[in-house]
Amino acid sequence: MDLTHFLADSPPTVVPLAIKPHFEALSKEQKLYAHCISRAAFNGSRIILRQVSPESEYIFDLILALYAKCQGNWDQLAKEASVPAEDSKYFLEYAAQFLGNLGNYKGFGDVKFIPRCPKDTFTSLASVDSKATTLCKNCVNAIYADDSKPGLMHLGFPDKGHLTTYYPDSPNITQTEIETVDKYIGDKGLLPENTRIRKTSDGNFEILIASGISNPPANDQDTPETSYKLPDGKKVSLVFGDHREEMAKIALEMKCASTHAATPTQKSMMDAYAKSFGSGSLLAFKESQKLWVKDLGPAVESNIGFIETYRDPAGVRGEWEGFVATVNLERTARFKKLVDAAPEMLPKLPWGQEFEKDVFVPPDFTSLEVVSFASSGIPAGINIPNYDDIRQAHGFKNVSLGNVLSAKSSNEPIPFIHPSDLSVYTTNRDAAFEVQVGIHELLGHGSGKLLQETAPGVFNFDHQNPPLNPWTGKACTTYYKPNETYSTLFAALSSSYEECRAECVAMALSCDFGILSLFGFDAPNGSDVMASQAGDVLHASYLSMARAGIVALEFWDPASKKWGQAHMQARFSILKTFLRAGEGFCWIDAVENAEGAGLEDLVVRIDRNKIRTVGRTAVEGYLQKLHVYKACADLEGGKGLYEDMTRVVGVGRDGLDEQGGEAAGGGGGFWAKQVRDLVLKRKVPRKVFVQANTVEDAGGEVKLVEYEDSVEGMIRSWAERGV
Repeated sequence: MDLTHFLADSPPTVVPLAIKPHFEALSKEQKLYAHCISRAAFNGSRIILRQVSPESEYIFDLILALYAKCQGNWDQLAKEASVPAEDSKYFLEYAAQFLGNLGNYKGFGDVKFIPRCPKDTFTSLASVDSKATTLCKNCVNAIYADDSKPGLMHLGFPDKGHLTTYYPDSPNITQTEIETVDKYIGDKGLLPENTRIRKTSDGNFEILIASGISNPPANDQDTPETSYKLPDGKKVSLVFGDHREEMAKIALEMKCASTHAATPTQKSMMDAYAKSFGSGSLLAFKESQKLWVKDLGPAVESNIGFIETYRDPAGVRGEWEGFVATVNLERTARFKKLVDAAPEMLPKLPWGQEFEKDVFVPPDFTSLEVVSFASSGIPAGINIPNYDDIRQAHGFKNVSLGNVLSAKSSNEPIPFIHPSDLSVYTTNRDAAFEVQVGIHELLGHGSGKLLQETAPGVFNFDHQNPPLNPWTGKACTTYYKPNETYSTLFAALSSSYEECRAECVAMALSCDFGILSLFGFDAPNGSDVMASQAGDVLHASYLSMARAGIVALEFWDPASKKWGQAHMQARFSILKTFLRAGEGFCWIDAVENAEGAGLEDLVVRIDRNKIRTVGRTAVEGYLQKLHVYKACADLEGGKGLYEDMTRVVGVGRDGLDEQGGEAAGGGGGFWAKQVRDLVLKRKVPRKVFVQANTVEDAGGEVKLVEYEDSVEGMIRSWAERGV
């Protein structure tokens, strides 16, 4: 097995998450509130490690044990262990990347990464400390690749040969069994986000529920029963107390935060969180999310829990995460303009009112500066809650993470952009990304209605005269049944599909210069509007998406034909949409190796004068289908469309070649594998963020402790975090 592309980045891109001026502007009580929530979020770090791989928690403890032994004097440790300087450097780079992803699989991509140093580097370093030696024995083999099991380099279903810990101690559990159990407990009203499934030796199943206590009172449980029988006679039992120690600490910190809350709504929200994390009740968690939506314009913003379902192979269980942040008032003012304009922008999307919410509830859209974010990877923007019933009845919030957006490393290369486009791209990419994130989160995730039977015989649409499918003219015949949700129906497809829908909304509406003007990018009246700054931002946005579609191939595995990252799968399909638009709108220029041994280079090109015509029309056609299939619970139609648009076969300069030979229209086709090899050769390491810690002193004052943006600083920050 060629492991070249699985090697840890050398060096990783380590950047600081700058926050000090914003944090220092908070009052004493606000700092205490932020500190408690930050502690709660980071107390879940070990949960994330367990959700990644069986070895991750051992690796984490090994890194911290070695730090404790040498107190950050890594050169001295390497000397004592007789480890060469280069191998010691590779160990530190691996450790920093591991901590940045909170596991030995990439948080963005779900692919295992392995150290560049040999295995005996770990054993030699660990030999100087008895605790480290024991930890090393428990994980060193799993840190590296197993040639006999190449599928373990990717996260996924066990019966497909991949790795997951959402189904612990269950190597023989099948995808069909998981889906059967999920559907059955879903019909019983049990939500899955904070659960794992274990298949027992007798073939029965246990639902492991994360909670701080093992026997919560009956009135704190979400269902009256704790055991069920499947139609085939197999037993399903509820087992509370998964991650018990961590969940108890988290619940306690949330109670602490409650005492420093600024408003009654915040206090009730913290109490609901504490109840959920203590008892395992997701109904209590949903109450916290309803209150969170009502907590408008707080000085300290946060959200915490089992939120995103990207990494569960079945697409329904959430990974632990939590953030706390302060508000950037200047950027928030720009986003407020977008919120205010939403009612006039939503009708411009390519579907009728029957597929849109009956009433648009304006969300709180805030630009935040992150104080801390415990997760396997920090996003640039968030739109939550993910529960559609809360979104429909109570609304949602959008947050843009300003210090994440602005964090950059120096001299970062930019492959796949033509030299003639490089200036407009580099000058406008930050502005384009801010616009894209804003539209994606607010008008992408925030748009749309699901046709539902909300209770037996009760519908949120005219069931006798259902909406017409806009491209067939026929009535929609499918809808969501009671207790059926988008995520449970679309399951493993749901996250990527929805990210694609939101990205397409951003691509379509960013063509509207009215939106661009809200962000301060005005276009002069006249025919040549694309020559304006707004035109430059729009051009950079489309170039960025097209480039991302090429870079996405890093996250596609040719052996399993499996995508490893929801957003990148989505972006590849949008590139495919651009290329299929025709009329010379988007194409790929390739330079083949002089010896005919493959690709030397390639760049993606966009005709900027056709973005608002050919490009927008193509995107809206794709978006319309994505949206209507989702709205109508048409899994068959949506799955067929999305699998076609994300299928990787061959690529040609003039389009995507479905046969793997010459591209339609000529122009020299080449194999997708060659493109992926080039992408891997040119890949830019993903950022890992060094975050500050908050510390409460004896006088009740909270101080911010910052660290240098280096691999050593990353390790020290975690060693002093005490989780």
